[in-house]
Parts: sequence; structure tokens; C-alpha cells
Amino acid sequence: MIIGIGIDVVDVERFGRQLERTPGLLDRLFVPAERGLNTRSLAARFAAKEAVAKALGAPAGMNWQDCWIGLDESGPTVQTKNTVAAVAEALGVKRWHLSMSHDGGISTAFVIAES
Repeated sequence: MIIGIGIDVVDVERFGRQLERTPGLLDRLFVPAERGLNTRSLAARFAAKEAVAKALGAPAGMNWQDCWIGLDESGPTVQTKNTVAAVAEALGVKRWHLSMSHDGGISTAFVIAES
């Protein structure tokens, strides 16, 4: 059963400018394993984190560090811990489906949270 869905779109150039203007933003939004990626990939991961939050109903108190995008043999995966994992568990989320894409200066992500 679908618990929630989320989608987000990020303008890559604008996101890159924001990262440059706000030095601590990279550390606040991304876990160490994500921080060395190029701006386009960071924008897609940020879109994925936003989509996860939307799929969970965007509850207050979730920490950006508690959701990250990993990779396995089938592609990108949603990884959670602490605040995000607690909300997902309370809602009954057992499985995540994630699709990310970037084209024409836009990064997008679509997430389905499933029980």
C-alpha cells in the first residue's frame, strides 16, 4: 500500500549559487558521502530529500542529515535514520521507491513510500 508520494524540482544553477553564498549549507543538507558530488548530483539529491519529506507529510523536526541518497546495484536508494526513520516507521513505511533525473538545468526526484 502507498503511504505517500513526493516530487520536487530544483534549478541546478540557482542551487549552486545558494551553496556558494551560504558556506555551511553543504554540511547542513548533506551527509559526508554526498558532499563531494557535483552540483547537478547534489541538486538531484536535495530534490530527493524534499520528495521524501513530502511523502511523509512534511512533519516538523526532521533533520536533513537523517536522510541521504545511497547507491546500490539497481540505482539510487533512500536511506534514513533518527528523525526521518522515526516518522517513516510511525507511518508504516517499509520500502522506498526513488527516481531522480536531471536535464536542461533542472534536477527532479519522485519518491513513493510504501508499507
